[in-house]
Amino acid sequence: MSKVGPSLGAAALLALAGCGPSPRDPESQVGPDPYLPPIHQYLVPPMRLAKVIGWQPGQAPMVAPGLQIKALATGLRNPRSVYGLPNGDILVVETQGPSPPPVRRPKEFVMNWMESLTHSATRGGNRILLLRDANGDGVPELQSVLIDRLHSPFGVVLVGNDLYVANTDAVLRFPYQTGQTRIAAPGTKLCDLPGGPIDHHWTKSLTASPDGTKLYAGVGSNSNITENGIEAEKNRAAIWEIDRATGEHRLFATGLRNPNGLTFEPQSHVLWAVVNERDEFGPDLVPDYLTSVKEGAFYGWPYSYWGQHVDPRVRPRRSDLVARATVPDYSLASHVAPLGLVFYTAANLPAIYRGGAFVGEHGSWNRQVFSGYKVVYVPFVNGRPNGKAQDVVTGFLDGHGGAHGRPVALAVDSRGGLLIADDVGNTVWRVTGAGGN
Repeated sequence: MSKVGPSLGAAALLALAGCGPSPRDPESQVGPDPYLPPIHQYLVPPMRLAKVIGWQPGQAPMVAPGLQIKALATGLRNPRSVYGLPNGDILVVETQGPSPPPVRRPKEFVMNWMESLTHSATRGGNRILLLRDANGDGVPELQSVLIDRLHSPFGVVLVGNDLYVANTDAVLRFPYQTGQTRIAAPGTKLCDLPGGPIDHHWTKSLTASPDGTKLYAGVGSNSNITENGIEAEKNRAAIWEIDRATGEHRLFATGLRNPNGLTFEPQSHVLWAVVNERDEFGPDLVPDYLTSVKEGAFYGWPYSYWGQHVDPRVRPRRSDLVARATVPDYSLASHVAPLGLVFYTAANLPAIYRGGAFVGEHGSWNRQVFSGYKVVYVPFVNGRPNGKAQDVVTGFLDGHGGAHGRPVALAVDSRGGLLIADDVGNTVWRVTGAGGN
């Protein structure tokens, strides 16, 4: 008997997908009170892939009026995170996810295969590069490997002379001196993080408290909706608080399916994050969101979404947890896949962008009409969202089903430029005010 090839088998299963409701305009879900349609469940959910086409010489994303964008670095190896050091150097985290566990269900095979097609074929470097543009002309004259041989790194934060890196399975501490271009000393493990053998959401975001005494790590769930068993979710779908001196840790907030972009809002000093919500409920469920993170709060996953909206797929039900589920602050629309968040207080960009939050939306693959694939700006007043999200950086899609790139993490450099890691385009972009540097 002949074997069914990967693409043929996938196509056969995709043909079984039920026809669902037509997707609405994602803008109907942006804000504090999103439209939430009835649940629609699928054998295999609708999918549409943005085929990776990359950037040709001279091409770049589009920016809103009053801004300009240039490539800071190209030809990278899957850049997923960026971080600006106080002396102006920029760190770029090139990373490759861990090997996936064996596929146990036909649907897993299809979805893993389809999702893999939306990522760059370039193998990640599993290292941290340092870029130095000392004269400020937008062209780094130095590119150095600061740290090599990491294990699926993502989050990075500097506290004093300690540089912390969140690998997929541990937080490491490296000694750092201002101006250093290579760290040869081995990292010291501060604490373990949940890793394999199943490591569904492997990226671990990282930030430090304003006083530098604590670290906060985002640990995503090990499944879409507990299909790997509830034990596989132990200490996951949560934000960890880690004591920087001892490595002792606790769950700061829970029920967050995949929290990323952890950062403190500069006025209120409250922790915020962007969260990727669950799939397979239709094109308009469940909205991904931007939220403040309250100590001890539970945000719903897996038992409910957007407060007390019960997910009927999860057994046994937990009415006690659903009753106290915290409603997120601000919906970004369904399946936009937010992975980057940074608050802007610098003066390089026009004044309309000061005080609010930029969000990097990696973009959908499980929706017939694309959503995300852009960087948006959410205005804030007095430490809270205030107004509609605005498109700031677009053009990652070509309009014909192809993706030049996909924005991931964001940062602000020492001169006030907005940095964008583009993992599909293997580029770091820098946005400034028109005519600025």
